Amino acid sequence: MTREQLLARVRVDSEICAGRPYIRGTRIYIAIVLDALMVGFTPEEIIDHYPCLDLDDIHAAVAYASQLAENNGGLAILSRNQHDTFPLR
Repeated sequence: MTREQLLARVRVDSEICAGRPYIRGTRIYIAIVLDALMVGFTPEEIIDHYPCLDLDDIHAAVAYASQLAENNGGLAILSRNQHDTFPLR
């Protein structure tokens, strides 16, 4: 699947999910998928928990995050000093 096809799976609608990006046909936020990956869940474990998702939806969430980083010049907007650490839970 191409990047464009993956990104087409992501929707942003002010009337749905309070305007947060989500996987089309669901109300599952992109952030939920990314957070699950960040804490170590495998794509298969995420799909087991959210059976309405498939592997391409997981890839779409990552592609969306990648696109955001690219569009922002790779700079993350953080609320802490650049020398602070962000422990993972």
